Amino acid sequence: MTENTAAPTYNPLKDVGRLTLSDGSEVRFYADEFKGYPFGSIRTFVKSPTYEGPTKAGVTLKGAVLDGVIEALEKLPKEPAALEDVELARFEKKKNADEAVELVVRITLYKDTTGVDLREWVVSEGYTGWSKKGIRLPYAEIAKSVGFLKEMRTFLAGRPGPKKGAPRAA
Repeated sequence: MTENTAAPTYNPLKDVGRLTLSDGSEVRFYADEFKGYPFGSIRTFVKSPTYEGPTKAGVTLKGAVLDGVIEALEKLPKEPAALEDVELARFEKKKNADEAVELVVRITLYKDTTGVDLREWVVSEGYTGWSKKGIRLPYAEIAKSVGFLKEMRTFLAGRPGPKKGAPRAA
């Protein structure tokens, strides 16, 4: 029996838009689904001689979280007003007896550049703090990012999740 060891392919439901970060690196906004449930994703992709594809840097968005992120980003001025990190909003992504996860939207300064960080904050018995799940968007590209997020939201609104009682995809 032959085992398939090929890397998974990037095949989103809809590629909404891209922001070029540097040579060989870009942020992609796209809609996808997992087990029949649609969601939006913002992820860093790289292209190098040894690897081409998604990185771990990114976040998934759906429903009220996606709406809240759009609302928070739309309020930002064209140029950043503060020269310090500023939290803009928090949105609950997951909450159960063992763990709570929030998506935090904040303006961040890193290497003398201003960006907007979308990152997960985790509270659990063993750990409280930032997770590795997150993405940083260049502040200068926020208007374009909001446009991509709105297009993502419109696309996802037309894709219902699986029907109750229907078998789930493996």
